[in-house]
Amino acid sequence: MTDRLITHLRHLDIAVPDYARQVEFYTNLWGLTPIAADSGITFLAAEGSPEQYVVRLREAEEKRLDLIAFGAADQESVDALAHRLGTAGVRLVSEPGKLRTPGGGYGFRFFDVDGRTVEVSCDVAVRQHRRVEEKEAIPVKLSHVVINSPDPERTRAFYERHLAFALSDTLFHPKLGEAMYFMRCNPQHHSLAVARGPHVSLHHASFEMRGIDEYMRGTGRLLRAGVKKVWGPGRHLAGNNTFSYFLDPHGNTVEYTTELELLDEDTWHPHLYDFTQPEVSDQWGTANPMDEFVAAESFNDPDRGVFVAPPV
Repeated sequence: MTDRLITHLRHLDIAVPDYARQVEFYTNLWGLTPIAADSGITFLAAEGSPEQYVVRLREAEEKRLDLIAFGAADQESVDALAHRLGTAGVRLVSEPGKLRTPGGGYGFRFFDVDGRTVEVSCDVAVRQHRRVEEKEAIPVKLSHVVINSPDPERTRAFYERHLAFALSDTLFHPKLGEAMYFMRCNPQHHSLAVARGPHVSLHHASFEMRGIDEYMRGTGRLLRAGVKKVWGPGRHLAGNNTFSYFLDPHGNTVEYTTELELLDEDTWHPHLYDFTQPEVSDQWGTANPMDEFVAAESFNDPDRGVFVAPPV
């Protein structure tokens, strides 16, 4: 799309009360690498990713989603997007300027239609990353983020109108209607998805593994450690990616995945998938069945950060 200024997903920032336990989980169990830390804040990188960090953890009295960050090509794109949003009445949290987070860069923040803080940046220094080796069961990168909204049609429309995200596929239920919109900002099937939920919250964050073997080894490591598995292992139809969902210590759903589909955007036509069909949820048939109890695990707690910008 000629008016698409967003290039990719950068990182997810969350705040939690039990900060030490959360850092322990994401480093020693999930497989991310601490690259910087200060009092009550830790930046975690994925070894295979050029992004400075893919998760930021912050200590706070209440659990919340601090922000979702996306990349842009250059300062001109950042400025153009800030101007476009401001002119359209979107509430800016900060004006474009220099970033003080690891890697520096240039960016700004705004509230989306549900009150989430979103950051867009460019010129962030590329982190020295490496090839993840065979049998090394750690995340290569942050794959995608899924958010809950009580009005997902409105949320989808916001990202389409203001950020030029495109719809890749939709999940629906014959009696309940459309339930999830998979949205892309590049040829990857989705970098963002919007799910129908009872309140604004994080649905899940997904991390890409090197391949099927590494994905299964990572899944097994968490199972042996007694981490609560929500759903999987299996392979979705929409996106054709593998999935194993777990709960972090504060009840956020996190996913190991691999092989997420890359689309030819010029020829792709969105599908409407009935997720009551077993093969839609899991082509392999190896995961525990999707039901209302599995779905409810990813509703998460109501986000305390709605229309409240994070302090850092």
